[in-house]
Amino acid sequence: MKTITPAFSTSPHRIGYARVSSVGQNLDSQLDALQHAGCGKIFSEKMTGSRMDRPAWNEVLEYARSGDTLVVTELSRMTRSLLNLLEITKLLEQRQINLVSLRESIDTSTATGRCFLSMMGAIHQMERELRAERAAAGRSSAKARGRTGGRPKTDPAKLENARILYENSNKTAAEVCKIAGVGRRRFFAHIAEKRKEKQSG
Repeated sequence: MKTITPAFSTSPHRIGYARVSSVGQNLDSQLDALQHAGCGKIFSEKMTGSRMDRPAWNEVLEYARSGDTLVVTELSRMTRSLLNLLEITKLLEQRQINLVSLRESIDTSTATGRCFLSMMGAIHQMERELRAERAAAGRSSAKARGRTGGRPKTDPAKLENARILYENSNKTAAEVCKIAGVGRRRFFAHIAEKRKEKQSG
């Protein structure tokens, strides 16, 4: 993790954040772009974006104040997903911190930048609603055909074939289950059921 304060005069209100996913990757191109964009302070780290505990990112959020501008070379350096991007932009908006992404030419201090993020939020909401509609349609269709939710039941014939093969060969349970196409847990449950039947009979 590295923090850079350029020696030359830059705006004290532009804060840069740079990130690469692995130690082997180089931060130089991002740092150069952020310095060229006039960032007076730059935070950087080598950390996968999927991790929640990104120390330099946390420092950015602690350091930034109302009226500041957070600059990244591209949105993927800052966010893990569209939902995460919307959460971050909402947080920055609440704290009155502007966001600039150099690659996507986004600047939330402008009407165009704010409109772009609003459109992304609308698209995300539409995707959520479409997924919910498809799931509901699938459940209705399954119910109409007499099916309910949950895992499909394993074919009893497959289980019985697997049991016979297991008890009359030198194959392991894993091998038998793979051949018969059944799950090991359900396979052993079937064997236990058959043994109980024999004992009670």
